[in-house]
Amino acid sequence: MSSLLSQHKDQLRLRKSISESSPASSAATTKSLRHERLSRLNSSGSTDGSNNTSTNHAESYFKRRENRLSARKKAEEETANNDYKKMYEKALATNQRLKSRLETSKQELTVIQDQLQRAQERPGDSSSNMLEAEKKESWSLKKRISDMEEQLKAKAELKMENQRLKDENGALIRVITKLSK
Repeated sequence: MSSLLSQHKDQLRLRKSISESSPASSAATTKSLRHERLSRLNSSGSTDGSNNTSTNHAESYFKRRENRLSARKKAEEETANNDYKKMYEKALATNQRLKSRLETSKQELTVIQDQLQRAQERPGDSSSNMLEAEKKESWSLKKRISDMEEQLKAKAELKMENQRLKDENGALIRVITKLSK
């Protein structure tokens, strides 16, 4: 009785460690577990027909279990593939919607550009008079800016000349003081 209890505890530990292991190694561990159970059944000591049937039952149980697990994995893979398909279809729909919005925006842009071009071609319009006044004003501002730039250049040249003269003056003062001693 105690040997059965210890075997049961060993089986529980083995199952727990198998369930915690990675799914890639689960097929190999399932086969080794099945081999262990079959060897335990064979080692029970009896070699009669009941042992043979229990072995057949155990084998059929493990085969059904493996089939169930593989079917479950296939179902999970299919749902994952369906999720990718849904995401792809959603992305395609969004892409089409954005393309249509882009086309309408392009059409609106061409209409507005045509209207702008027609407005610029009309002579004698009050907007054209305003454009001419703005052009004259910008021209006078540009001329004024260029004059100020020239004045700044002249001012910089005068500062450099003034510094040079100060340096020469200081040198002459030193020479005079040395001569007077």
